[in-house]
Amino acid sequence: MRVVAALVGSVVIVLTLAEFFVAFLLPRRVRREPRIARMILVAGWRVWRFVARRLPARSGDTMLGFYGPLLLLFAIALWALALIFGFALLQWAGGSHIVRGGGGGFDDDLFFSAGGFLSASMQLSPTTGFARALFLGEAACGFGVLFVAIGYLPAIYQAYSRREVAVAQLAPRAGTPPTAGALLARSGRRGGWPELDLYLAAWEKWAAELMETHLSYPALAYFRSQHVGQNWLSALTAVLDTCAFSLAAAPEKSEVEAAEITFSIGRHALADVSHVLRAKPGRTDPPRLGSEDFAALWELAARSGLDLRAQDEVEPELRELRALYEPLVAGLSRALELTSPSWLPPADSPMFP
Repeated sequence: MRVVAALVGSVVIVLTLAEFFVAFLLPRRVRREPRIARMILVAGWRVWRFVARRLPARSGDTMLGFYGPLLLLFAIALWALALIFGFALLQWAGGSHIVRGGGGGFDDDLFFSAGGFLSASMQLSPTTGFARALFLGEAACGFGVLFVAIGYLPAIYQAYSRREVAVAQLAPRAGTPPTAGALLARSGRRGGWPELDLYLAAWEKWAAELMETHLSYPALAYFRSQHVGQNWLSALTAVLDTCAFSLAAAPEKSEVEAAEITFSIGRHALADVSHVLRAKPGRTDPPRLGSEDFAALWELAARSGLDLRAQDEVEPELRELRALYEPLVAGLSRALELTSPSWLPPADSPMFP
């Protein structure tokens, strides 16, 4: 029985440390993410979302906002408990030599293991070389796990802060919630395609950083914005909408070179985050941009001063570009309980009388 306990304890410790290393320290590949962390992330969110959906809208949204931070604390606590349990099994398998005469039980081993992991002083003390070695090994693991976790939390909150700064800066140009129509109209009035393309170029770096941080810290995708009507998915979608319209409608492709690059990296970000979060592509019902809405969008852009190709040429090309990313947006929107933006600003928007 003690041999089995030693094997189980060793496996638990090795798997936990390997999972912790991959989740917190190893630069993560898109298709080789930690399995246990992913299971906790996805399964926990399903339960959390199930409960939140049955609350009033405002309370439910508030509850959903708690998930990201609580997930981090829960994952760290789970890894710590797994290591404590694994080392307790090894102590028990070695004969429970933590009190004189070896008369301690598994509860003493568990208590001693917890104290060793947290480096807490206690009356129990190891009495054999094997028990002392386990004690020192567990103390080293405890220091490593806690120190890495302490360094991990500031990094994820810095990434969150940088993400939200860009989301907030988009609001004056694209409205709240952001729309491509608002961004196109404002840019047309301020300087046309050159001004818009220059602005979209800045979003290339933001989209690349969003992809890197949300792959390294998947829990970050569940961190919600501080302002109602704003979120990272709607911001990225509005930017991709604007890029797609620019590519389809601009008379010369040379005028929207930055839009093409930003569109590519933004779609790449959506695809990778969707894969990590297991968000299956879907459809928006009704479509985000029907024929009538497209006509209104084209008219809005034309009135703003943007030089456009013929309407009947723009619509089919825009439809093809939308098919490259809108299913990903729909999948993430459902998976994260985030609202995807419309293409047009509200009819009563003060930006467009």
